Amino acid sequence: MASGSAGFVAGLTLAALASVGFLAYQASATAPEGLGGPHAKSSPIAGTATPDGRKDPTALPAGSGTGVRVVYSVGGDRVWLVGEGDTVKRTFRVSPGSVDPAPGVYSVTSRSNSITGTDGTPVEHVVRFTEVEDITIGFSAAVDGSTPLPDPTVKTGGIRESRADGNAMWEFATIGRLVAVIP
Repeated sequence: MASGSAGFVAGLTLAALASVGFLAYQASATAPEGLGGPHAKSSPIAGTATPDGRKDPTALPAGSGTGVRVVYSVGGDRVWLVGEGDTVKRTFRVSPGSVDPAPGVYSVTSRSNSITGTDGTPVEHVVRFTEVEDITIGFSAAVDGSTPLPDPTVKTGGIRESRADGNAMWEFATIGRLVAVIP
């Protein structure tokens, strides 16, 4: 009787598993899209709200590319240094020049340790990635630490960051590093 009972129980178990498997398939086939997908336990993605209902401005924006890269939001005046696995290494606010780059993917083309910016300000850790109408666009930090608003009457392409953020950019954004510019 023991071997007969074991076979009977095994048969019931197999039937139960098959039924559960079928019901799970049926449920997943008719569930609304996105339901039951993976849930992140890290910071929210852009467009999601903080507990008090505001959008999280430091979250990496969706649609900003993949891989190791610099992400620059023209409209948000913010930069993200993104490492392997879309891990945000650092994010910070910037003060843009008066000329903005178009959204797209660029790469770092040149760097200078220290120069004088187009506005006459001594800058360091210059990381250039494109040109717009003969105006070079790149990140830099003013040696005096200032991040002034651009003079709209002068065409400048320097995207100013603090000295600490400039140091981080300098270490991260070597020649060839991708720069994703988003609206």
